[in-house]
Amino acid sequence: MRLTKLRETLATEGLDAILITQPENRRYLSGFTGSDGVLLISADEAIIATDFRYYEQVEKQAPDFRLAKVTAKFKSLLPELVQQVGAKTVGFESVHLTVDQHQEWQEVAEDFDLAPTTELVERIRAVKDEGELGKIKKAIALADQAIAHIADFIEPGMTEKEVAWELEVFMRTHGAEKLAFDTILGSGPNGAMPHATVSERVIQAGEPIVIDLGAMVDGYNSDLTRTICAGRPDDKFQEIHAIVLEAQLTAERNIRPGMQGKQADAIARKVIEEAGYGENYGHGLGHGVGLAVHEKPGVGRLSEDVLQPGMVFTVEPGIYLPGWGGVRIEDIVVMREDGVEILTQARKELNG
Repeated sequence: MRLTKLRETLATEGLDAILITQPENRRYLSGFTGSDGVLLISADEAIIATDFRYYEQVEKQAPDFRLAKVTAKFKSLLPELVQQVGAKTVGFESVHLTVDQHQEWQEVAEDFDLAPTTELVERIRAVKDEGELGKIKKAIALADQAIAHIADFIEPGMTEKEVAWELEVFMRTHGAEKLAFDTILGSGPNGAMPHATVSERVIQAGEPIVIDLGAMVDGYNSDLTRTICAGRPDDKFQEIHAIVLEAQLTAERNIRPGMQGKQADAIARKVIEEAGYGENYGHGLGHGVGLAVHEKPGVGRLSEDVLQPGMVFTVEPGIYLPGWGGVRIEDIVVMREDGVEILTQARKELNG
């Protein structure tokens, strides 16, 4: 089905074949999880070219692809493979291919043309099938468990690094292949940085602690943010948290299929702007999640991606106040025919 959709796209784009090098795209189309390899896909052929390290792995993971054994540089094999599939115009992934790689391929492209493409596979990947959704749900459930664990674990006097390490140990010992990304943990003033780097800062009672974490399960990722505190939250914390939560819930109630990403973003942004904190919300509402932590669709101020049933994305408004801290609340949702289904189940209520 995935190859069929891509082949339909190739026909629409006027391409005889395409070379796939982007790792998540390569895995999505073939099942191959190795770190090096090139797919060549035409209307009738599906070839994977890789070196000795991965011959057996390809046979196990990509049985529907013909293996082309690379024994020197891939460019030396490229003309022969293109000739075998009878292609004259061959697409390549311009966002991923390096300038050096393109130059090497261009040197041997005497009997065919190389044509840049953008997001052909990514647009197919944006709509998840039920198998993918099941894997994402597993990753989300693990993230939910992790944040519940850390909410009980965290105490004033611990450092950010101590808490982040506890999160990593929990996820790795409860089913994660690896972290989806380096955990973001910003306590107190550090939380004013949306992507704060974990530090040796000592956590104080009552201050906001922004925790953004994710786990990879079966190759698929989760992404979850909650803002919590160790102890009783003060009035300022409760005020900002309530605004951000209302922005998120309003978006989750009102996002519909057919909206552009920027229209979904505007729903939450209006709540924060009307509360007087528009200048303190500088990022987009969300992004797609799947084999990559950040993928299509975009759900930000500039995104013209159209939200369709089956798309999985985050809803994560935030407010960030320099010198004080920040609040961000993030769920993963899946678009259905009548609106979004919230997949994340971690509690959002503040302690105290």
